[in-house]
Amino acid sequence: MPVTEGGSAVDALLQRVSEAYDGLSRQLKLIARHVEAHRDHLGLEGIQDVAAQCGVQPSAVVRFAKHFGFNGYSDLQRIFREGLSRQIAPGRNYQARIREVIEHGVGALSTGDIAQEFLAGSIAAMQELQAGLDKVLLSQAVDLLAQADAIWIAGSRRSFPVATYLDYALQHTDKRIGLVSALGSMHEGQMRSVRPDDVLIAISFAPYADETVQVVEAARARGARVLAITDSRMSPLARDAAVTLLAHEGSTFGFRALTSTMGLAQSLFIALAYRLELPYRPTTTAAADKPPR
Repeated sequence: MPVTEGGSAVDALLQRVSEAYDGLSRQLKLIARHVEAHRDHLGLEGIQDVAAQCGVQPSAVVRFAKHFGFNGYSDLQRIFREGLSRQIAPGRNYQARIREVIEHGVGALSTGDIAQEFLAGSIAAMQELQAGLDKVLLSQAVDLLAQADAIWIAGSRRSFPVATYLDYALQHTDKRIGLVSALGSMHEGQMRSVRPDDVLIAISFAPYADETVQVVEAARARGARVLAITDSRMSPLARDAAVTLLAHEGSTFGFRALTSTMGLAQSLFIALAYRLELPYRPTTTAAADKPPR
């Protein structure tokens, strides 16, 4: 049966959906992804709207609700309504506004207007990340990295800049760090160096890079633990991850930013550096700054 109302009820439901995700039908998987992605305003969406956005019939939405112990869609929707005015994410409101601007062709945008829209979208996404950051999971992620002797990092395509930043930052620790770049499709060979109890940081977002998914599977097969940075509990990266950190980027004119993901990655490293009590090492030596005698 459904759990009690409130934010914890939503989190508990999404956890149940995530655990059951692999066994759901194709249609129910589409609805599951929609429910997670639109949790902040699902309380305002009618069943017809949900069905249309998922490309399914309303009866499939009802089946989804009943599959998880609700009497129907309205019963499921009820747990998303408490505190709705506080929970509506600024990033998603912003996305809806931008879609309206594009679809209705309201005015001509100057170069400055475009820059302002992109920056506003990034700010909104960062505000959403800050408001929804799970401090317990972030602490667990830091624990995982602090205990590891070797840390591997995988992120392809749009996620590659985040992976390379983490590779650079983590080089400041005394741990063994490896970037699984998949350059020349040699990621399978790189994974042969992974050992049990190593940690792989895997970064990918829908539609999920095949290379990163393969690296995660190889890491798990070799006994390594996975720290996933992704956009959904139902992501293929999150399926067997020891810890999953979620980041939802703003989308402006169809282009997704990296602002939130990079902010999350930097926060993760700084928290790890604080845990490890890394000494400050200036990039220029004091001797180089001294005037000649």
